[in-house]
Amino acid sequence: MPLLALNNLNVRYGQIVGTSDLSLSLEAGEILALVGSNGAGKSSTLKAILGMAPYRSGKILWQGKDLKGRKPSEIVREGIGFSPEGRRVFASLTVLENLNIGAYSRDANEAAERIEQIYTYFPRLRERSGQRASSLSGGEQQMLAIGRALMSRPKLFLLDEPSLGLAPIVVERIGDILKEIQAREALAVILAEQNANWALALADRAVILELGQKTAEGPSADLLRDPKVQSAYLGI
Repeated sequence: MPLLALNNLNVRYGQIVGTSDLSLSLEAGEILALVGSNGAGKSSTLKAILGMAPYRSGKILWQGKDLKGRKPSEIVREGIGFSPEGRRVFASLTVLENLNIGAYSRDANEAAERIEQIYTYFPRLRERSGQRASSLSGGEQQMLAIGRALMSRPKLFLLDEPSLGLAPIVVERIGDILKEIQAREALAVILAEQNANWALALADRAVILELGQKTAEGPSADLLRDPKVQSAYLGI
């Protein structure tokens, strides 16, 4: 049984298509990239998994259990974490306060221990722990958004456009940290990204989306060599 399975998922916003009969699966400890341009359906897929986007038909099975009708807070407690596009940190709160919000489903002692672990992944956050999130750079805010989502100790981590608006050197650093976290915690990851080169380099497998539909799927190394993918997404 896969850790997560989407079967013929159809997300709609009125007449606008989010996903169209989308099916995919994810194994424990695997990194899956969702690659596509803006409007391809990447965010709709992640939001549907988390219970933030209603879907007309199809199923989302988490460890064999149907997530239909579950609230986002319940789904987080089930073991799915989410770092949204645009980071969405609480600007007026400190770094530490943001992290503690991510641990709402954990007891205080466990939260304190987890914060120390997050600080080992992101030493810059420890240095900035008393600062308001609004004072952080874009890269630091992305680290905070990732750290906040990891506070719940998820089994599956959903990341929506984590490279957006960041300098290439910062993007590479975040990629290195994600690989470290994934290896240490045996974490499954779905990475939704327009930056196809970076996403495919990080992921084990990838799904290419266009207008809510899956147009290609396979091991990332194979897709990196696919002439159609190279032309459409890699600038080759």
